[in-house]
Amino acid sequence: MIKQYLVWDLPIRIFHWGFVILLLALWYTSEQDRGLIEVHMKLGYLALGFVLFRIIWGFVGTTHARFKNFVPNFYQVIIYIRGSLSDKTTQYAGHNPAGSLMVLLMLLLVLVQASTGLFINDEVFSSGPYSGVLSSELERLLKFIHSNGFNAILLMSSVHVFAVFYYLLVKKQNLIKPMVNGKKAAHVISEDAAIESSKIVKAAVVAIAVAAFVYWLVVLNAPVIEEYYY
Repeated sequence: MIKQYLVWDLPIRIFHWGFVILLLALWYTSEQDRGLIEVHMKLGYLALGFVLFRIIWGFVGTTHARFKNFVPNFYQVIIYIRGSLSDKTTQYAGHNPAGSLMVLLMLLLVLVQASTGLFINDEVFSSGPYSGVLSSELERLLKFIHSNGFNAILLMSSVHVFAVFYYLLVKKQNLIKPMVNGKKAAHVISEDAAIESSKIVKAAVVAIAVAAFVYWLVVLNAPVIEEYYY
């Protein structure tokens, strides 16, 4: 049996697959005709929590989850691109440079999407908890960004899926399995690249703190906007 080493902690794997399900749910509930806008808003709060958790975990998490260990520099990206276009097959313990950039881009896109949703309303069924606190011009801008931002998320998600299957079918690298069981084979990485544990307790503390912050943000701290009817 080929020896395998743990590289992806359980919190990262839960985040990854939960994020996939969450994005699909956000897409499905975004259509007003389905009458699920209230659900969509609550899922947006959850998405905000997911992104905040991943950002914090990028500083306090396990080795390959930390930004300092996977954010590539320009030289590393160039080397990676050259290798990808050739017959070379470089194995990475964590994210490859392209995957690293995709993580950062997706976190940014979803953070913008979730944040703008806090300030807008559809003028019919629902409104974000901070709708009305900004000028009408700024709210229109945020609404435009929110209405079109998910298209960018869908585009990047499609690129990501394509890249994963390209690696699977062409490069003969299975990037899906390690994100399920968290492990990579000994012939792919060295024992030094393995992580000792998933830091479950630390992840739970971070998750609770993030949940408390999001609850404070969208419930306790949300301003009460008085409406006047004439």
